[in-house]
Amino acid sequence: MNIPHWIEKVNLPYTDYAQIPQDIFDQVNQKLDHIQGADPLITILIAAYNEEVNILRCLYSLSRMQTNIPLEIIVINNNSSDHTQITLDKLHVKKLFQEIQGCGPSRQLGQEQAKGKYILLADADCLYPDTWVNEMMKVLQKPGTACVYGRYSFIPEPGYPRWKLFLLEKMKDVIAGYRHIKRPYLNAYGISMGYVKEFGLKAGFIMVNVRGDDGRLAFDMMQYGKIEQVKSAKARPWTGPRTLERDGSFTNALKNRVLREIKRSFSMLKGEKAHDTKTSSNED
Repeated sequence: MNIPHWIEKVNLPYTDYAQIPQDIFDQVNQKLDHIQGADPLITILIAAYNEEVNILRCLYSLSRMQTNIPLEIIVINNNSSDHTQITLDKLHVKKLFQEIQGCGPSRQLGQEQAKGKYILLADADCLYPDTWVNEMMKVLQKPGTACVYGRYSFIPEPGYPRWKLFLLEKMKDVIAGYRHIKRPYLNAYGISMGYVKEFGLKAGFIMVNVRGDDGRLAFDMMQYGKIEQVKSAKARPWTGPRTLERDGSFTNALKNRVLREIKRSFSMLKGEKAHDTKTSSNED
C-alpha cells in the first residue's frame, strides 16, 4: 500500500511555528470556515500537547473533509510549553485549555463543551483522508452502536520503509480482529474513534495522565451499546512512526509487539470482568 497523494499536500514541510507563512493559515482557515457550522451534528475533538506544527497539519487535513454532515472542531491545548497555543490562536477552531496533564482530562473537557450529538476523536500528529468523517459515521449511526474505532497507517521515515510498515499494519489488523471478538475496547484508540456523546458523558474519561484513556472510555460505554469496527480503507488516518521509534529499530518494535500479543493471546479469548476503569492499572 503506497502513500496516497493527498498526504503530500497536507504534510507541510515546517519544523517549527516561526517557519509557517501567513498564507498557509489563510488557506486552512478558508477551508475550516467552509466545513464548520453553528449547529453541528459531530464534534471532532483533538488533544494537543506540544504540537505547534503537527496540529496545523492535522487541521489542514480535516479542513479538506468532503462531507455534508454539519460539524465543529475543538482543540484542547493540554498545557503545552511550545507555540501550540500561538498556532491555535491563528486558526478558526474552538480552543480550550486543560492544565491537567493527559489526554483523558483534555478529552473530558472537550466533550463537556461539545455541541455535537456524536464525538469523533482525532490525534494532533495525524493526517486524515477527506472521506474519514463519512466512513466513520456510516458505522457509528447504526442502531445499537455506542462506539466505533478505525484502523490507521504509517508514513515512512528513514529506517522505517513503507513495505515494512505495511506488513506491520496487516499484522495489527489481524490482531485487532482477534481482539474484537471478546475485547473490542482494546482496539479503540484516539487516533480514529467515534462515540455517542450522551454515552461518553455518562461513562466519563479518566482524569489522570495514564495511557489508554480511550480504551477505558470504550469499555465503560459497552453497557450502552456495541463497539464496532470501521474497516474501510477510506477511513484510515496516517501518522509518523514515532510510537515505533521508542523501541529503537523497526526490528525491535516488531519483536516487542509480537511478544506482547503472544503473551496475552489466550486472555483475549474471554471477556474482561467488570472493574473500575478510573482506578485500575494497565496491568489489571
